[in-house]
Amino acid sequence: MMDNFTPGQPAEEVRFKDELITAGVPEQLHDWLGEFGIGALVVKMGIRFLEMSPERTVATMPVEGNTQVAGILHGGAHVVLAETLGSFAAGMHAGPGRQALGIEVGATHHRAIAAGTVTGTCTAIHLGRTLTTHEIVMTDEHGRRLSTARITNLIRDINT
Repeated sequence: MMDNFTPGQPAEEVRFKDELITAGVPEQLHDWLGEFGIGALVVKMGIRFLEMSPERTVATMPVEGNTQVAGILHGGAHVVLAETLGSFAAGMHAGPGRQALGIEVGATHHRAIAAGTVTGTCTAIHLGRTLTTHEIVMTDEHGRRLSTARITNLIRDINT
């Protein structure tokens, strides 16, 4: 994995260590995410990371618990997964002392799903000094495309 992250404190001191482990976050990223965790919404949605780098980030999300009134995966759940993946990838690219702020996200829904697990695969389109753009493709367990999203993040220095 190539990223701009440099560990700062030993993993055993990480505040949200159990949350990070449960979510599948690689240990080398625990220092980066340890102060704030992965976020309450990511936990509630059941998102679990399989791969994490600025160039490619992959995670799964259950359909159960994330459906709309018609019994299919909520369109907003697709967008939550997409924005989570794109934002984490952009944050890894930003590196220490910098942050990624989402400035645009859009999604096209291609196919409904009523049960099972969705996999989101986030691929970098552009990794610049001040902007990143990622495409996120959500698929079902058979590899069928459910939705396609794109997110652009602004990269800026953290004001201290």
